Amino acid sequence: MNGVYCFARPIVSVVALAVLVLAGWPQLGHAQPTGVEPQAEKLLRRMSDYLASRQQFTLKAESTLEAVLTSGQKLQYDSPATLMLSRPNKLRAHRKGDLANQEFFYDGKSLTLYNPRENLYATTAAPATVDEMLDFAREKLDIIAPAAELLYKNAAEKMLKEASSGFVVGQSIIGSVKCTHLAFRGAEVDWQIWIEDGSRPLPRKFMLTSKQVSGAPQFTVLIRNWDLTAKLTDQEFTFTPPKGAKKIEYLRLTAETAKPK
Repeated sequence: MNGVYCFARPIVSVVALAVLVLAGWPQLGHAQPTGVEPQAEKLLRRMSDYLASRQQFTLKAESTLEAVLTSGQKLQYDSPATLMLSRPNKLRAHRKGDLANQEFFYDGKSLTLYNPRENLYATTAAPATVDEMLDFAREKLDIIAPAAELLYKNAAEKMLKEASSGFVVGQSIIGSVKCTHLAFRGAEVDWQIWIEDGSRPLPRKFMLTSKQVSGAPQFTVLIRNWDLTAKLTDQEFTFTPPKGAKKIEYLRLTAETAKPK
């Protein structure tokens, strides 16, 4: 009897734990709203306008990319990232993680991607503003800077253009910062954003859920630190090839190879 008791006890504990977990799982049974709620649009536009008005800033973030195996199992790959931006025409980003170690330089004239691991870099002429450069990098080179959707001066306009619905989920805490959680739907992706409450409506978390890939993998950016008082100089956006670095060419997308975005 004692042996049976000792064996059964952990089973009861596991069942109790499962009940507690399920009891704490959100039960979101309300109807999906149609169209974009005015308050959700207002908050998104406020965030977009505020960030567009910042002439210089830096941020530290962590991104998580999901991959879906043929079995349906999901894997996650993390990449810490840093970013510097000086409007209207300078951007630098560094992403180092499970899948990639890349540095991204834009100085208003050229766009350079550097891979420290292989000591390789590629440089090409680029358009004259950050917004135009981001479009060029995405459409011609299939390169996307971390949290690129949020960096456009008209970020809300671009994001809402693809949204069929959107609503305010509620209040949330992201990294000890009080935020308002918004959720939107689109034809190809659903997306969520958490915006800091108060006088600094900064994006603190951004999540994309693919509707085009089996298993609906997600891409998440968690922004842990914003510095809106950064004093950046042109030198910080200029790429100088390290000793022994080898220059290679970008593989440009064509009409036949370009991926839908």
